[in-house]
Amino acid sequence: MKANQLSDRKVNAAKKAGYLCDGGGLYLQVSQYGSKNWVFRFKSPELLRDREMGLGNLNTWSLAEARDRAREFRQAVSLGIDPIEERRRKRDQVRATLAERVLFKDAVDDFLSLHSGEWKNAKHKKQWRSNAI
Repeated sequence: MKANQLSDRKVNAAKKAGYLCDGGGLYLQVSQYGSKNWVFRFKSPELLRDREMGLGNLNTWSLAEARDRAREFRQAVSLGIDPIEERRRKRDQVRATLAERVLFKDAVDDFLSLHSGEWKNAKHKKQWRSNAI
């Protein structure tokens, strides 16, 4: 299929709901409400099925930027990487890293809940909490 079939003029003029192909798996998706989003379609090397990956809104990504992003994802697919699964892996790594972090406030709460039974004086319990936070 011929690449770079769309122009800025065609993209801006698109009103009918559906998909407009630019080539190389890049499509402009026009919704029934008029919103326009970039979509990358490909065959997943991991799952061996057709997949569709959103690349963002037309207001955020220009035609040239969408082509660059689609080219990057085509290269990943040619290397045997499913871009959707790769994006999920990266997101999960970030979430796991954030989950490992403990805020000081949370550490204080854990400490006080463990040791508050050891303090006999109620005033001391209050002092520990107010001094720690």
